[in-house]
This record gives sequence, C-alpha cells and structure tokens, in this order.
Amino acid sequence: MRVEIIETSSLGDRSYVVFDGGTAVVIDPQRDIDRIIGRVGELGVRITHVLETHLHNDYVTGGFELSRAAGAEYVVPAGDEIGYAARRITDGEVIDGGTFTLRAIHTPGHTREHISYALDDVSGTPVGVFTGGSMLYDSTGRTDLLGDDSTRELTAAQYHSVRRLADELPADTEVYPTHGFGSFCAASAAGRDSSTVGEQRDTNPALTQDEKRFVDELLDNLSAYPAYYEHMGVINRNGPAAVDLSTPAPVDPAELRRRIEAGEWVVDLRKRTAFASGHLGGSYGFELSDSFVTYLGWLYAWGAPLTLIGEDSAQIATAKRELVRIGIDGVQGGASGDIETLTGETPLSSFRVADFATLAAEIERDDVAVLDVRRNDEFEQSHVSKAINIAVHELAERQDELPTAEIWVHCASGYRASVAASILDRCGRAVVLIDDAYATAEELGLTGQN
Repeated sequence: MRVEIIETSSLGDRSYVVFDGGTAVVIDPQRDIDRIIGRVGELGVRITHVLETHLHNDYVTGGFELSRAAGAEYVVPAGDEIGYAARRITDGEVIDGGTFTLRAIHTPGHTREHISYALDDVSGTPVGVFTGGSMLYDSTGRTDLLGDDSTRELTAAQYHSVRRLADELPADTEVYPTHGFGSFCAASAAGRDSSTVGEQRDTNPALTQDEKRFVDELLDNLSAYPAYYEHMGVINRNGPAAVDLSTPAPVDPAELRRRIEAGEWVVDLRKRTAFASGHLGGSYGFELSDSFVTYLGWLYAWGAPLTLIGEDSAQIATAKRELVRIGIDGVQGGASGDIETLTGETPLSSFRVADFATLAAEIERDDVAVLDVRRNDEFEQSHVSKAINIAVHELAERQDELPTAEIWVHCASGYRASVAASILDRCGRAVVLIDDAYATAEELGLTGQN
C-alpha cells in the first residue's frame, strides 16, 4: 500500500491517492483532475472511491467530476447541504479499499461536518490519517470561515477533535493534512513537510496547551483570508461545472486596448520587474508565481471579464489552470509575446524599481511617502518608521488616504507590493516599487515608531 501526494503549492494544499493492488482511493482532489487521472493511469490502478474531508472554502473541488469520470463512489461528510447525489458518511463508517480501509472520524472545527479518515492496513493497524483541516503540522485549520457567531464554538470543537485523533491513533501514524502548506485555511504556517501523530503530541498547540489558552491564542491570531473564499462554498455545495482548460482565444493589440479602456481586467503575468520596466497602461501586474492565484482571487472583481498577457502561451495556460482551481472560469482571451508588439500605437507605461537601501537614502525627502501593503498584524509587529499601512486587498478602496506624494510601496518580499504598484500606476499615481526583503529594512535601521 502506498500514499501518493498531489501538491498544489500555489494554494498551500495537498490531495492524496491511496492505492494497493489494482484499486485506489482519492482524498480531497483539486478541480484540475487531469493530474490525478494521469498519475492513476501511470500506476495502472482504478479509482473506486473519491473522499472529501469537508466542504472546501479555498478551492473548487474536483471530487464531483472525478467520481463521475472514474465511475467511483463519491463520499462526503453527512450534514453538508449539497445539490447532487453522493454517499453521506458519518462517524465510524468504513470505506473498503480492498487491502486497506478508511474509517471516518468526525472532527468538527474547521467546519461542523468535518471528517478525518484513519487509514488501516490489511491487518487493521492504523498507518495514516487524512486530517483535512483538523490536525495540521504543528497547527490546526482556521475556525472562522463560517462566520463570527460560530467561531469560538468551532475553535473549542477543533481542540477536542485534534485531541481525539491523538488519543485514538498510535504515535507512528502518519499525518496527511489537506491544508497547511501556505493555505489561508490554516491557523498558522507549517514548518515541516511530514509528521506523525506522536510528533504532533509534542508540538501541536491543541495538544500542548490547555483548552482556554488554545482557544484564546487561535482567536487572537486569526488574520484576514482571501475574499474569493465566499464563493467556494457556494460552488462546491451546488456541484462545480466540468473544468475547462482549453487555450484562451488570442487577443490583438487593438482589442487589448479596447478592453483596458472599457475598464475590464487585463492582467500581465510577466515578472514584476519586467512589468515595471514596460507595460500596457491600465493593465494589472500579477506575476505568475505561487502567490498569483491567491492575490488575484482576493482582489479580482468576481465575474468581471478577464484577459491575460503572458510571455508565451504556456504561461497563459498555467495561469488559466490556477484560476479555474478557484472557480474563475471567465478568461476571455490571452495575448503573448514581446510586450512591445502588443502595444499597437500606444506608448508603454513604466515605473521605478528600488530597494530598501535606496529608500534609506531618499526617505527624508518631503515628496516621499512609504506605503506598507502587508496585513495589519504584520505591520504591528514591525514597520518602517514613516510608513502608512493599507493591506493590498484594501488598497483599491482606500487610495484617497494616501498623500499627494511619490508612493514608495513595499511588503515582505516584493510580490504584494508589485500588485499594489500596478494598482496605483493604473490610477495615475507616481509610484516606486521596493522589490526587496523586509528584513533588509530592519538591518538598515529603517524600522521604528511612526
């Protein structure tokens, strides 16, 4: 028996394929199911069951479509209101995988209906547990996705759920969480790539703290999560449409300009420094990286027409794959190649790129304003002494709070700052992108109290 991990690093999630002999069970698949179908084909096994640990809030599930494509039984936790047929599993029920079984353990907290699945080998010995958003590596799933009214109740439930897993499973049981590798569904970031129940007994806050301290600290440290989460539950509850990974239609320079002038979302995927050096005025800069889909999904006006600009067709195809994972299906075209060939007769726009050392040399100028687009909790821990804090996901609605000065914008590493710089540039503001690590600002002595 083996467990294959299917990584979706851009969303901080993992899906799993458990197989032995000629059969396989899939847990928490992402929407682009071709990755799983391809891997299962390579392994020469047949999918008999597709399992969900919970109704997901950070991505569109592929379970609905995969179960139908593979002729497999679709298994979801009982209690979730869904608009399609599926087996509704409850605590203690068992999925028969042939030479292995998966036992449902009700672990509420991340959601009320959340189920973990204990993996038992042919002898009935637990060898792994698929924990979804309950027990993560040195953390737990966040508990505030169902609204403020239920957050404290679910946080207490999460504490007891993680303790139940630790009590019922042997120390050497491998832990296989869905979230926790950068996902905003985790209460905090993971610091390791694998773990066991025994290790978690020594490091997980739900197992090392008393209930009151765990609940209070988790609630105190919950940060904002992407706005697109509000759409995921609705899509997953109703049953997602079949995924479309086809190549977006090509868009010529005149049509690109028309779409920009019409206020549509035209998104440039090239590296942030390339965007700063030259881009179509009015376009947004979202460098295609592991941060791309989270922040585009967070800032995007849901349902707005969307066009992509990339270095080549492969970059556009990758971006489209990332977007369909969070239910953005409306990519209406793409344009690729040298940016100069896409401008038509319109001159390119540009803005300056600098580092913190350059800021240190110019920060005392009267016409310099520093904008920190990190989250408020990051800003409170440490910040540049002259900085104004407006989180990147709030910037579009709070630009009038900025002074009429040259805006030097930074974040922790440069990615969020580059998005913010493109927003400000799009609105005609004079902007400088600080493409540098925040630790450099601390080393240079730029941090302090305003």
